[in-house]
Amino acid sequence: MLLAFILFILSLFFSDWLAQLLLTLAVAGIVYVYFRMFSKNVARRREENSRYLAKTASLRSYFRSLGERWRQRRDYKFFRCPMCRTLLRVPRGKGKIKIVCRKCGNSFIRNT
Repeated sequence: MLLAFILFILSLFFSDWLAQLLLTLAVAGIVYVYFRMFSKNVARRREENSRYLAKTASLRSYFRSLGERWRQRRDYKFFRCPMCRTLLRVPRGKGKIKIVCRKCGNSFIRNT
């Protein structure tokens, strides 16, 4: 669907036969997407969806963790361990504290 949308936008910037070709490809892409969306082969669509979710799991996890950090930004401050790069969460407003990494045991001092 995204590719069809990009082709449609690109067809606006060209003229003559190239615009017609891009527009035709965009419409064909949209028709194909709708054909697949309304397919009765539910098992196959479920399998495709699970493959898609598996491929995008790390990206979705990254953005989910960004959202969690954003929601907790008033109560906690986040630091990365200098040794193992693990993300550590400490309470805000405690002044200078010694932070000990739970993963590698490294300790460092930071101001919260």
